Amino acid sequence: MVRNFLFHRVNTHRNPLWDPMDLELFDKCISYISKKYQVKLFEEIAFSSEITSSKNKYATIMFDDGYKDNILFASPILKKYNIKASFYVVTDCINNNSLTWTHILEHAFQHTEIKNIDLNFNFLPEELLLKSLETKEHRSQYVAKLKPFLKTISSDLRQQVLDRILECYCDVEFPKVMMNWDDLRSLNKMGHYIGSHSVSHNMLGTMSDENEIKKELVQSALDIEKELGYKPITISYPIGSFNERVKEMSKSAGYKIGLAVKQRIYSPEKDDLFEVSRIELYNESWWKTKLRISNRLEDIKTLIRRK
Repeated sequence: MVRNFLFHRVNTHRNPLWDPMDLELFDKCISYISKKYQVKLFEEIAFSSEITSSKNKYATIMFDDGYKDNILFASPILKKYNIKASFYVVTDCINNNSLTWTHILEHAFQHTEIKNIDLNFNFLPEELLLKSLETKEHRSQYVAKLKPFLKTISSDLRQQVLDRILECYCDVEFPKVMMNWDDLRSLNKMGHYIGSHSVSHNMLGTMSDENEIKKELVQSALDIEKELGYKPITISYPIGSFNERVKEMSKSAGYKIGLAVKQRIYSPEKDDLFEVSRIELYNESWWKTKLRISNRLEDIKTLIRRK
């Protein structure tokens, strides 16, 4: 059994829509995990016979996206506990210092001063149809409902909404908060692993064009190989979105491992290496974080649902 712990951002800056993990909490997490488990790179143990031994309690540390705070704030804490982690990066975001679409969406609604917006698409549910949002609070409440819905629809429809938002909220400037290739080379030299999180962070399971899916998988690996000198064996599916076609195309692209989320412990004897489960940790209370680390929180949720 392997506990794969997933992080995104570690930062002192607070964000009401998507709060980065506080440095103190991240330090607690890494200290606690390193005492309870043997912490390894997943890429090192995935194909080892030792992974199936009941004597070994393994854990891994993983990051998605490629934010600058990974090297500024998370890396020193990892070094403090002599922990190696895997970082899965969106190569367009690294190449252009641009945000993922989910971050763009939230940032636009948080920082615009424009009240009028035309999102009257016929595929949006009635509660999301609107012409204006008067206050920042209204916009934050609205995007908190819009983002989960956008994750459920096709890539083409989602892009229509995103394009309209950027057209309407033309007053917003987006921050430059991603790592660059020099940062990734530094992490790699420290012993950390750099893998793929696609080219553009598109949700692969919602895409219809196979050529575009192939590009997301192949080009990101080529970019990493060009910059770091090796072809990554791991694809982390953006937002955990995949299907059987994506799995097969990932294999054809040369990947050996596909990472999902699933919020449960990975069992190498039962689980597919192209559906590796991960447990995402958030910026929340320590008692709740410990429940997530042990996976007891999911057990509690399962019992509640059964009742």
